[in-house]
Amino acid sequence: MSIAGLEPVYQQLSNQKTGNTDSKDELGMNQFLTMLVAQLKHQDPLNPMEGTDFTAQLAQFSALEQQFAMNAHLAEMQAAIEAQGNGNVLDYIGKTVTTNNNTISVSNGQTDSGAYTLGSHADVNVYVYDENGIEVRRIYAGWQDAGKHNIDWDAKDNSGNTVDDGRYTFEIEAVGEIGQIVSSNTHVMGEVTGITYESDMPYLMIGDKLVSPSEIVEVEKTMVSD
Repeated sequence: MSIAGLEPVYQQLSNQKTGNTDSKDELGMNQFLTMLVAQLKHQDPLNPMEGTDFTAQLAQFSALEQQFAMNAHLAEMQAAIEAQGNGNVLDYIGKTVTTNNNTISVSNGQTDSGAYTLGSHADVNVYVYDENGIEVRRIYAGWQDAGKHNIDWDAKDNSGNTVDDGRYTFEIEAVGEIGQIVSSNTHVMGEVTGITYESDMPYLMIGDKLVSPSEIVEVEKTMVSD
């Protein structure tokens, strides 16, 4: 069987997968199937592939497909374990946590807590957007020092009208003294009221938001009364 046309195909697939012709990584499942089809196209019609050879290659493809499915499942299990960390996610219930998030919920004219962290001293504007990505409020926070700061939003739009109940997002524009962009991270704070699971992954229930435990950056200690 002639496979003279396979080397360019193999070289192209290798470059697509790794971007480096010197990489020793094996080809993936889709690339393997493409190679098999190319091999059938370039076989010598006077000396076609033996049935046993073709069956063996299909078996290799089936084994490779099962391996990729197993690897994906293991990756999901590892992510679930990492999300839970070293403790029990149920321990978060009743505690106030700060998460890496940029959503704020409005209910009956009241907002839950939003915050941001600045990398250095900066002049700050806060932009609030509705679910369609339309700006509803721009808040000038002024010059702020490096560190964590809360967002003071009264659930009103730029015209002074109370916005509808729902979920909103916010972004931070932070500019330094010489006009440089200052790094910032957005946070959401709230009490964890419960735990739910989606696709075997645990999520914290904070208001009407579902937050992954991996997004938590701070947990406030529970105050014990005498």
